[in-house]
Amino acid sequence: MKRHGILNSHISKILSDLGHTDLIAIADAGLPVPEGVRKIDLALKLGTPSFREVVETIADDMVIEKVIVAEEIREGNPTTLQFMIDRFGEDNVAVSISHEQFKVLTGQVKAVIRTGEATPYANCILQAGVHFG
Repeated sequence: MKRHGILNSHISKILSDLGHTDLIAIADAGLPVPEGVRKIDLALKLGTPSFREVVETIADDMVIEKVIVAEEIREGNPTTLQFMIDRFGEDNVAVSISHEQFKVLTGQVKAVIRTGEATPYANCILQAGVHFG
């Protein structure tokens, strides 16, 4: 058994396989997952686990160079947007696409990790970075 880090074998494998600029998504309970994209479903009930808890856990184990969220988060869920800016820095959080464009972009991710989050627009796409020069 692992001593540290993410215990979920599916998430651990996805993170280990990521290369520079690869994408993964962390989603609320309602985000549709495109056909052919791997879904790792962590949802137990509404609110559990929370989007924030999953983002924090993934961010502790992944080199992230960019975060993409939908423009609708500004009005629909400003608390979650502020959390993302506080966690990743304003320069690293791109709020530049619509929710519809965000859903299309999920077709390019390696996996969607589904949380139990039940607040609007609590979704992000994380772009992998590298931890060397």
